[in-house]
Amino acid sequence: MHITRVGFGAWAIGGGDWAAGWGTQDDRESIAAIRHAVARGINWIDTAAVYGLGHSEEVVRQALVGIPASERPYVFTKCGLVWDESDRRAPPRRVGAAASIRREVDASLKRLGVERIDLYQMHWPAGDGTPLEEYWQVLLDLKKAGKVRAVGLSNHNVAQLEAAEALGHVDTLQPPFSAIRREVAEAELPWCHAHGTGVIVYSPMQSGLLTGRFSAQRAAALPQDDWRSRNPEFTGEKLERNLKLAAALAPIAARHGTTVPAVAVAWTLAWPGVTGAIVGARDPAQVDGWLGAARLELTRDDLAEIAAAIAATGAGTGPASPLTSQEQE
Repeated sequence: MHITRVGFGAWAIGGGDWAAGWGTQDDRESIAAIRHAVARGINWIDTAAVYGLGHSEEVVRQALVGIPASERPYVFTKCGLVWDESDRRAPPRRVGAAASIRREVDASLKRLGVERIDLYQMHWPAGDGTPLEEYWQVLLDLKKAGKVRAVGLSNHNVAQLEAAEALGHVDTLQPPFSAIRREVAEAELPWCHAHGTGVIVYSPMQSGLLTGRFSAQRAAALPQDDWRSRNPEFTGEKLERNLKLAAALAPIAARHGTTVPAVAVAWTLAWPGVTGAIVGARDPAQVDGWLGAARLELTRDDLAEIAAAIAATGAGTGPASPLTSQEQE
């Protein structure tokens, strides 16, 4: 699969009625956002069964109905997080049992209304005692059977990637990655680059913090059904540092005639090994705010300036630049 540098992230469109929701969402706006992204050239959507406890996949299906078959985007989804329908606010359980994954893939195929899932990913390492080798073999078997086209891991580390690769190729990794959350640049990105494993990063704008439109007031006003209201990056000293880093991206955006969100996303795409970035949107206007990242190539000076801003603000953790020390000199 040849994917565009940015793809549509469908986490927020799952709505707010579950443990990791983003607050109330208008499905009509979500559908319009997806169709707008596809019309503007985006060729993949990333969702998960757990987003909205099945609702995000259902919304994606509704959006696909209005798109001609020749223009249909690739559809990526995930498994391994199982919820209790009688207690929607309870944290989903991390389940790797073979029978559970087989039930999940059939349920996702039905909700999405597709004959085959283009990329199927294990959302998190199993927490039910199932060894990685067991659940990874199930995904490889689903690929062999033709139910999914490619298989990947999300939120897994290098040791886990190595164990999976020994059984069958890991087509993709989906890690969190932004100018604030940079840990995977240390080991996982180099491993994927060396092993021909694609990387589609999530939260490249750190869930809104790097949009240039966030503020301490907005963070304080987040509703209780928005998971960010309980996240430490959105409070206190961490929030202050993060907002200062976002402000430092504005001059770079101005030089390129683009937006702060586009700069934040393009920063992740500048790293060797990163194939694409997943970017969410709740309406068509938000899509237009980050589409420019697909064309934006940050210069060495831009990257050095962002690294300096990271150091000056103390925001986040992990390597601060894709440039080698020699290149930065």
